[in-house]
Amino acid sequence: MTRILFILIAFITFSITLNAQDIYRVKADKLRVRASSDPKSKVIGNIAQSENITVTDASNAKFYKVKFKNKEGWVSKDFVEKIAPVAKPAATQPNAVQPSAAQPSTTAQAATNVDMYRTTTDDLRVREKADAKSKIVGHLPKNENVAVIDSSDASFYKIKVTNGEGWVSKEFLVRISPINKPAANKGTVAASVPHENKDYTNVVFFVIVALILIAILYFSIKYASGNKALIGFSVVIILVTGYFCYITFIQKKVVSGTFASNEDIQYKTFDFKSKDSVTVADAYKDSIFTSKYVIDGDMIKLYDQQNTIMLLIRDEKTLIGEGFTRGTFTKK
Repeated sequence: MTRILFILIAFITFSITLNAQDIYRVKADKLRVRASSDPKSKVIGNIAQSENITVTDASNAKFYKVKFKNKEGWVSKDFVEKIAPVAKPAATQPNAVQPSAAQPSTTAQAATNVDMYRTTTDDLRVREKADAKSKIVGHLPKNENVAVIDSSDASFYKIKVTNGEGWVSKEFLVRISPINKPAANKGTVAASVPHENKDYTNVVFFVIVALILIAILYFSIKYASGNKALIGFSVVIILVTGYFCYITFIQKKVVSGTFASNEDIQYKTFDFKSKDSVTVADAYKDSIFTSKYVIDGDMIKLYDQQNTIMLLIRDEKTLIGEGFTRGTFTKK
């Protein structure tokens, strides 16, 4: 009798273990698979975005144990989302915001009393309150449509998704439906591009220098008494001086290519793909994200989801990280 009871308990335990294996989808561009649940452990492989994986152990606070190419490894919980229901009674997980791709009821509601917005960045953090330091209750993928139900805060929108409500930064949402509220409540949607300060000091300085050079050229010609060599020399000096003033004070700086650092810092590489778009590798989150950037003087400004990244342009092949992203980045 004892043996039969033991076999029965083992069978029930084995069945529960099988039911606990859920199917998840990868949200990051390239998700790293590690040998253990330690963020510094060896990377044993990568999983592409939107691939499905089987989770075999969800007991760790930050990592899932998954089946990966006939072997097992550990991935960050922040970059996967569940697509198969759990066999056990439903329990809301605080770190899994899963808005449905198509929700007729939400869309219908948005058409009457809320506005629809689209996310402009991947893995957008959803917070419990309108505070950058409040608890993260979930994440949203890029190009996800959400209903904004409160836009009164200066920095955050309150949004409605499938399993609840939360707050996200205004910087990473763009409106896709007309506002139906009274005209007095209409506001400007913040674009996902850092603010560029308009400073015309250099332009004014260049104009003053140009006027001085023109005056010098005029008097050189007037009092050179027909000396062509002196006039030619004056013209060359004035043109060279004007050129260097232009490239120093007027011409905008441009960065291109990939800049990387070997230091133990959060952001490892910056890949400038166009005049306003850069792809960043985040070593702490095992993720890659794309952001807009602007060049303000010698400073490059771009946004992580809650931080402003500052990079000083030392020369064409060297960038210097400022603040929390301090480090030296060299062009490959």
